[in-house]
Amino acid sequence: MKIITLSSEVQVYERAEELPEELATLLKKAKEVALSAYSPYSHFKVGAAIMLNNGAVVTGNNQENAAYPSGLCAERTAAFYASSQYPQVPFTRIAITAVNSEKELSQPVSPCGNCRQALLEYEQKFNQNIEVILSGQTGEVFVIKSIKDLLPCSFTADFLLNNDVCP
Repeated sequence: MKIITLSSEVQVYERAEELPEELATLLKKAKEVALSAYSPYSHFKVGAAIMLNNGAVVTGNNQENAAYPSGLCAERTAAFYASSQYPQVPFTRIAITAVNSEKELSQPVSPCGNCRQALLEYEQKFNQNIEVILSGQTGEVFVIKSIKDLLPCSFTADFLLNNDVCP
């Protein structure tokens, strides 16, 4: 047996005002779109803003449904829309934030496992890291260099059979 250590580097800013302008602008868009999320059940509004290689910014927010599995997270809403509108354009970064009307979120909110896996697919597709900016309503902001850092030991297409040899 051997033991391996997995680690990720996280840049921590004490507050959003300390971010470089390009990151602060993207986070501001995520905060704006979070406010219009459809979350009548959880009251947990999440916003995501994706910067594309061509300079376009695509946003998304969570969309809940009374049948809970039928809703969709902000990150995947934004990613799927970006990919459908700009199918050949890599994502360079994503800002994610949340608003809870019942209690102030003073720490960064991280994407769920499904969203991490979906975003990893776009890193793999374009062989380019997607920088991640995470925040709550107040407090520290995390900046992480890659989705891979949020999803160690990830599942990728490398595990699947080569489609060229499958019938």
